[in-house]
Amino acid sequence: MAYTRDQIYQVLEELGIRNWMRNAQVMGNDIILDIVSPSPAMHERKRLEVALKNAFKENLPEANLKLNITVEAEPKAQEIKGSELPGVKNIIAVASGKGGVGKSTVSSNLAISLSKMGFKVGLLDADIYGPSMPIMFDCEDGRPYSVEVNGKTKIKPVESYGIKLLSIGFFADTDQAIVWRGPMAAKALNQMIRDAHWGELDFLVIDLPPGTGDIHLSIVQQVPITGAVVVSTPQNIALADAKKGVGMFQMEAINVPVLGIVENMAYFTPAELPNNKYYIFGQNGAKNLADQIGVPFLGEIPIVQSIREAADVGRPAALQEDTVVSEVYMNIARNTVASLVERNNTLPPTEAVRITTMAGCSSNNNK
Repeated sequence: MAYTRDQIYQVLEELGIRNWMRNAQVMGNDIILDIVSPSPAMHERKRLEVALKNAFKENLPEANLKLNITVEAEPKAQEIKGSELPGVKNIIAVASGKGGVGKSTVSSNLAISLSKMGFKVGLLDADIYGPSMPIMFDCEDGRPYSVEVNGKTKIKPVESYGIKLLSIGFFADTDQAIVWRGPMAAKALNQMIRDAHWGELDFLVIDLPPGTGDIHLSIVQQVPITGAVVVSTPQNIALADAKKGVGMFQMEAINVPVLGIVENMAYFTPAELPNNKYYIFGQNGAKNLADQIGVPFLGEIPIVQSIREAADVGRPAALQEDTVVSEVYMNIARNTVASLVERNNTLPPTEAVRITTMAGCSSNNNK
């Protein structure tokens, strides 16, 4: 049978990569596609090739597909920045080069601490394959609903503890695995960003997945990130990946300011020995890395059982009053805001929106 261009466009549309096609030739069952990969990495191009072949095999089983995948040169004069989100003043991406370092816990408690400082805060769970915010905010049964805004249908985020939340976890059953290909995950993420009615926010915190891949590139393409916070444990294995995470944001084509590094699981202090510190994963690793690469050190978080317990029961530890843990997170939030103010003061207005209400903070808080 002879296939049509519309059938080809439909397959590419479902993958979310219609705009990546540069040319298509159809001769009966033979389909020749020229596709531009957004990433120069060989493994990313291979993933794209496999995704395309699987999609065409599933939708157009008789097609004889030939792919020409090329890479466009990195833009020099123009950076890959998205348009602003209406009403959102500042966007903070929380990232880690490696999984298991507590990035989501830091994201949730940073959001809570910023809210306690008097800011209006939203939190986007961008970890498509491992969404955890519905559990951490005790709203697993929460469901965003549709609202009409200026004649358009928008997604209204779930609210918990004063934080506006969106997560793919709200749209999937708790035992349902997300097995989407990269382009499909990026498309879902774009919908949560662009089709949401966030309202007026001082900060939108984005909890990124571990590593440096499709989701991270999609985020910086969709919205202008004001700054990034990188989370790491002190051990060398985690630090090596954290350095890559910082490097990703500092790439010329991305150029997102790194607000600083947070050292999680810095040390353990037994309750019965409050003056003792045990550096289980090494000492001052993230602090030394921050000094080495010239980015601010935002603070260290000890290993405390109540932090894990609070996350598991859906009440972030930063909500505690007058505890060491809540003060640790508050200090990190203050330092993050102080670093952001300094960055905003040195960046053109098109790159970041200035904060006008500092809720008692100044750029000297991290000194």
